[in-house]
Amino acid sequence: MDLITRITHQFDESIKAKQAATEEMAGGIATAVEAMVATLTNGGKILACGNGGSAGDCQHFAAELVGRFERERPGLAAIALTTDSSALTAIGNDYSFNEVFSKQVQAIGQPGDILLAISTSGNSKNVLLAIEAAHQREMTVIALTGKGGGLMTQALQGDDIHLCVPHQRTARIQEVHLLTIHCLCDGIDVCLLGEEDHA
Repeated sequence: MDLITRITHQFDESIKAKQAATEEMAGGIATAVEAMVATLTNGGKILACGNGGSAGDCQHFAAELVGRFERERPGLAAIALTTDSSALTAIGNDYSFNEVFSKQVQAIGQPGDILLAISTSGNSKNVLLAIEAAHQREMTVIALTGKGGGLMTQALQGDDIHLCVPHQRTARIQEVHLLTIHCLCDGIDVCLLGEEDHA
């Protein structure tokens, strides 16, 4: 297979993954938007955690809320738990890497806040412990996963929302996660600011 053919295949597979995800995830994403808007308008905040590419997604999401997505508006309260190198290394060294997110959730999470927990496999131990800590703090969890959801499927409860990409390949899951994050940001803006007038 030459490179052009291989690249074309990657694009085609990504398109198909997004189309399949639309059918399974659109309703859940809308519910997640509504939950996030309720939290933000009630003075709460959204904490986000994940590893590797998912850590990058957390930071992307928080930046879009604190700064802006596509329209001017006041900043919204969102924190990526992946960015404080002193906290991450101290917790990792003094306790374990499994607790780098849960310790932060215990410290700054409040009842009514949301934890955006991102894991392509659904099996990341430190994300699972963060979910447990969020429940202890009476927070709602919005889980963004793939590959069937893994152990996170059993960790969720009550009003938690599970957005699971119906795919097995990590790259495709991450691509849908990014689109989902943009849908969340767009939905929050529409709920807060109304539809844009393109006239």
